[in-house]
Amino acid sequence: MSNIEERLALLGITLPVPAKPVANYVGFVRVGNLVFTAGQVTIKDGRFEYQGKLGREIDLEEGALAARLCAINVLAQLKAACGSLDRVKRIVKLVGFVNAIPEFTDHPKVINGASDLMVEVFGEAGKHARSAVGVGSLPMNVAVEVEAIAEVM
Repeated sequence: MSNIEERLALLGITLPVPAKPVANYVGFVRVGNLVFTAGQVTIKDGRFEYQGKLGREIDLEEGALAARLCAINVLAQLKAACGSLDRVKRIVKLVGFVNAIPEFTDHPKVINGASDLMVEVFGEAGKHARSAVGVGSLPMNVAVEVEAIAEVM
């Protein structure tokens, strides 16, 4: 078992089979030593979780859990790209989209759910640049979508 797989097991995380694209795109693209993932949403066991808007149907705590689920799906894409998460040298950047009412302003706190997971899994190499953006809607009315750029070996 790899070091990262051991860490995931300690965290109680089982990576899913990466979600298949639902339109004309791919789940990830590798360019040299960088992997760019497509946006990953709150899908678990083939079902959409955490549907609704932050500040209305979804509260801040649930939003952070939604971002964490998106990050788990990002990890599944990175594993598919590299064969092993031990080949990830660094998480370079996360971009998080938060489906929120106009008055909602805690987007960074929501996306912390994804950022915190990357640090839990990769330690210092999980610290990254980030954008947390509020949007008027997301596919299937999910609460959060997260994409990543990772440096790999």
